[in-house]
Amino acid sequence: MKTHFIAIGGSAMHNLAIALKDKGYLVTGSDDAIFEPSKSRLEKKGILPQEMGWFPEKITPDIDAVILGMHAHQDNPELARAKELGLKIYSYPEFLYEQSKNKTRVVIAGSHGKTTITSMILHVLNFHQKDVDFMVGAQLEGFDCMVKLTQDNDFMVLEGDEYLSSPIDLRSKFLLYQPNIALMSGIAWDHINVFKTFDDYIEQFRKFVASITPGGVLVFNEEDPEVVKVVENAENYFRKIPYKTPEYEISNGKVYLKTEMGDVPLSVFGAHNLLNLEGARHICQQLGIMDEDFYEAIMSFKGASKRLEKVEREDKGTLYKDFAHAPSKVKAAVKAFVEQFRNDKKYGFLELHTYSSLNPAFLEQYDHAMDGLDEAVVFYSEDALKIKRMEPISPEFIKEKFKNENLKVFTNAEDLHAYWNTLDKTNGVYLMMSSGNFGGLDLSQ
Repeated sequence: MKTHFIAIGGSAMHNLAIALKDKGYLVTGSDDAIFEPSKSRLEKKGILPQEMGWFPEKITPDIDAVILGMHAHQDNPELARAKELGLKIYSYPEFLYEQSKNKTRVVIAGSHGKTTITSMILHVLNFHQKDVDFMVGAQLEGFDCMVKLTQDNDFMVLEGDEYLSSPIDLRSKFLLYQPNIALMSGIAWDHINVFKTFDDYIEQFRKFVASITPGGVLVFNEEDPEVVKVVENAENYFRKIPYKTPEYEISNGKVYLKTEMGDVPLSVFGAHNLLNLEGARHICQQLGIMDEDFYEAIMSFKGASKRLEKVEREDKGTLYKDFAHAPSKVKAAVKAFVEQFRNDKKYGFLELHTYSSLNPAFLEQYDHAMDGLDEAVVFYSEDALKIKRMEPISPEFIKEKFKNENLKVFTNAEDLHAYWNTLDKTNGVYLMMSSGNFGGLDLSQ
């Protein structure tokens, strides 16, 4: 089968391209910019485009499937050529469904926690050598590629994202999967550039629950009132399995899960991660993994990439980075950090650089998000606001919305880096929260 990727360099797209190449497909692709690690990984597989840009002549009648990434625009010349030739054009999630429609599909959804829960499930299955197809949005230890597609596996585990499917398919990605088994971890307004109101955002989760196949299973977080409302109001038939934060204790800096089989030591920390773990346990039960086997495997789970991930520093200082940028994620990460390092001086840095996080109307969602830290810092780039054609935001406005008068606010990278260089990283513990890189800050030194 011959496939062509329009915008092959994306984090999800390049993993799918590699998975299809491994499956024996003939894979080609284009993009106008490809960065690491996508570039090296595509090159290793022999599917890195020879030059950057869009080339309509690559779109030929013998292509069986064109896979369109979100990075491409509606007026993309390769897309126009594919339409002209009448080729089958898939969004990323649409193509994954085609690859898994004869399997049992397990979809992990939620505004936060879905990557970690999916990663936990895959870690446990991999530990016990239970082979499944999968797609997850973060690099996981022990896995070369974060998409796996086979002919023979019975299950496919999918991280279910509520963002748009493609430039020409404005449905939420997770609405295309039609899960047999689903999990919903939490609902907190996000992607406000697409979902203008909270109810519009919640509607995507109502539709997701409605898309569960008849007689399917939904594992859901009973501690989240918005999730509970969506589940209670669902009209389709499926089995409901609630979960909540399990009992645990912190002793000598180590987290222990309290279970019927005794205390289970963990390599992750934070109440939100324990909640995620409980959701993963219930999904694994549905896949035939007994609790005893789950606990045996989860002890060695060190976390998904950039989710409270410890950074090895040259000076041996204690620093964690987290992908947190949405308010609910920031609050969960800070709460976990404060609880774990009660006796240390705690520094927290947050970079605001997504459309939502820089929107004045949305900033009030961050109220008290940095509370509990000894030093709290917010960084955003005034240049980024100009590029996004957004109105200027003052540091005073940020402090007001965060409801934190002691907040330090930096608006250019040079000042942030100068402050960073004054800090003794061996004194205290550091939490760096961003889906960016703090204007090029090297966290390892």
